[in-house]
Amino acid sequence: MRTTGLARAAVRFKPASFAGTFVALMMSALIVAACGSLLETGIRASVPAERYANAPVVAAADQSARIVADTVDGPEETAYPLPDTARVDTALAARAAKAAGAESAVADFTFPVRHDAGALTAHGWGSHAFTGTELSAGSAPRTGEVVLDAAAARQAKAGVGDTVALETAAGRTEFTVSGLAEAGAGDTAKEAGPTAWFTDAEAPVLSGHPGKADAIAVLAKPGTDTRALAAAVEKSLAGSGAEVHTGDARGEVEDHGLAYAKETLTALGGSFGGIATLVAVFTAAGTVALSVGQRGREFALLRAIGATPRQIRRAVAAEALLVAPLAGVLGCLPGIGLAHWWFGQLQDRGAVPQAVEVQVSWIPLAAAVGTGLITALGAGLLAGRRPAKIKPGQALSEASVERLRPGIVRTVLGIGALGGGAALAGVAASTGGADAANASLGVVMLFMLAVALLGPLLARLCAALFGLLLRGGGASASLAAANSRTNSRRLASAITPIVLAMAFASTLVFMHTSESKVAAGQLRDGITADHVLTDPAGLPAGSADRAARAPGVDAAVSLLDTQVLVPVKSAGETSLQATAAQGVSGSGPRPAVGAQLAQVQDLDVRSGSLDRVGEGGIAIDRTLATAAKVGTGDRLPLYLPDGTRTSPEVVAVYGRGLGLPAVTMDRASLAGHVTSGFDSTLLVHGGDASALTGLGLGAFTDASGYVQARNTDRELGAWANYTMAAVLGGFAAVAAVNTLVMTVLDRRRELTTLRLVGTTRRQVLRMLRWESLLVSAAGVTLGTAIAMITLTPMMRGLTGESPYVPPLLYGTFAGAAVSLGLLAMTLPARAALRRQGE
Repeated sequence: MRTTGLARAAVRFKPASFAGTFVALMMSALIVAACGSLLETGIRASVPAERYANAPVVAAADQSARIVADTVDGPEETAYPLPDTARVDTALAARAAKAAGAESAVADFTFPVRHDAGALTAHGWGSHAFTGTELSAGSAPRTGEVVLDAAAARQAKAGVGDTVALETAAGRTEFTVSGLAEAGAGDTAKEAGPTAWFTDAEAPVLSGHPGKADAIAVLAKPGTDTRALAAAVEKSLAGSGAEVHTGDARGEVEDHGLAYAKETLTALGGSFGGIATLVAVFTAAGTVALSVGQRGREFALLRAIGATPRQIRRAVAAEALLVAPLAGVLGCLPGIGLAHWWFGQLQDRGAVPQAVEVQVSWIPLAAAVGTGLITALGAGLLAGRRPAKIKPGQALSEASVERLRPGIVRTVLGIGALGGGAALAGVAASTGGADAANASLGVVMLFMLAVALLGPLLARLCAALFGLLLRGGGASASLAAANSRTNSRRLASAITPIVLAMAFASTLVFMHTSESKVAAGQLRDGITADHVLTDPAGLPAGSADRAARAPGVDAAVSLLDTQVLVPVKSAGETSLQATAAQGVSGSGPRPAVGAQLAQVQDLDVRSGSLDRVGEGGIAIDRTLATAAKVGTGDRLPLYLPDGTRTSPEVVAVYGRGLGLPAVTMDRASLAGHVTSGFDSTLLVHGGDASALTGLGLGAFTDASGYVQARNTDRELGAWANYTMAAVLGGFAAVAAVNTLVMTVLDRRRELTTLRLVGTTRRQVLRMLRWESLLVSAAGVTLGTAIAMITLTPMMRGLTGESPYVPPLLYGTFAGAAVSLGLLAMTLPARAALRRQGE
């Protein structure tokens, strides 16, 4: 008896069963290929040098903050991208210029300046040596002079010899226009808009970073090898901390968004991809096991006519080899399409630079096909193990009547997973912040494993409970309840994918709705200012002082928004958390920042006082304080936006750090560590809107308008959560439909028997509808329970409140599950009954 022939015959004569297996393995390959492609892109992502295209070697500071943490494998260094640019000493240009093969070295600067008519991007004039910028009129700038491009000249309505007033980090200063220039490719690569150039000596002061440069661009002598020049420059700069870059690595120096893009793609492809792959494998394995289990009668007959256990196992393996590779290859094609779509959406939302391209190689595709093959082999062999080893007579008996008790090993493992999930839920409930979130992830995974292992027992319990409700539904409902109790394994196979879809979709979506509700409430309650002015390009210098002089104004506070990196501890390990921070400056010669801030923001101070916010003193949110394990009076080590380390004292802890920035410090502590020193928000208490608008600062809005705009920005960030929920929930939904169709088609003999004993076609369909309602209700109930057990400790740890579940959204999820169940059972049943009637 040739096992390959048996496998081919099984595929040919049982197409419905193998079609379901094929779809499950194909969907599994789709998920693995898509997430694997995103992970590979995150690892290999690069952008070509544009500004530094003509500078073969670039020296720059390390743009990461690094910490060494103790792990089970020993000390391990982890790098975290900085929120802003880390800079190098301008003196390094002279050292780099002395390297063998170097023709010159230029300190490069990029920073914003303001004109009354709008914002400009500024550079040092020395950069024209590698950007291609050329004078079209006048001369190069000297101290107190500026060169403008055509757009800047039109904006300022100035020409050569005219005087323009520009606001820089050094204050408002008048400059003489010494020349006009046509910006080269290096200066126009990032669509910087109107551009201005100052002397290289003046540029670092005007940028707010005296003695510092963004990078050092090294130009080579003719015929110099780039590698040799890079080695020489590295030797010349030894001990300075500067890193030397060539090739595409120069692109990362000029585009800091690449580091965040890598982090985002790696998180999607690695962290989320790992979860999605587990779910895909988990679901595909269940479908394969169901397919093998449905053919128990065939295996029993084969054993009865002399097939050996080895031949049965080989036949199952041969079936997997016939189906899995083709399903994997076909699944990779839409997987690549999903990866490209997902990547494009990230680019459209600014999370990934436009110059980055999706990297698709054979590695994730081979992993997708291999994962499906291993899943099919493993699940098939495990499912076929019992019918292959038991006696032929016993096999025929079990093929006729379903075993009531699941295996001992399966039951023990299921109880262990259930206990582990309950224990982790307790850990999550007793901790806060990242610890609660990390523990909650384990909760949902363990409970899902418990549902799969204890599925028959849970299905029998659900059938008993819901069967009580079906008693009043007539003969069809009673028959559906009896069917479900008797065929608990079949019922469990149908329930598990619905539980998956409901649990993961609800967890991801309602996590966002819960956070958004709390954040919106904190923002609404926290902004007590009467008037708000915002400008992404930055507000004019001295805006707070000018607003404070308006009639009736009690307080005017300007905010510099940025991020800092804070060491937080989770699961015994330390990591750096990017945290929103606001630099606060008041009005007057010696402003009491804390007192003025309290008039325009209600941070809900829990301990300490905002009066001490200033040099060396900061206020932080309570959730951050818990994660960092600090309190009022403690020192909080953190990294400023450019990577500078500092340890200010925590002088206050407040409760509204989810809707408002989680770190509050004085502006002076931040201004020298960001690229743009212009404030982005002005909060005013008192006064009249018309009087404030007359100051020429811009159009003011009230607190409600500001809150609405901020909430809109937050909603844009929800896209990632909804997309992940759609991917996981959609996959699980397809798996649920696939499983239900398989179970219905496998019951054609049962449906035929019902028709032969006098049951009408309508009664059969009514029975199936009741069964689908039972399956959907059980799946929705279990999935909801898992989601709520997961979300409750997570949200209490992150927000201090219970999860928020919008009734309409939840109803949509539940309705979709019920509708899919009805369609997946009734449509194939109608087709089967129609063929019987022909």
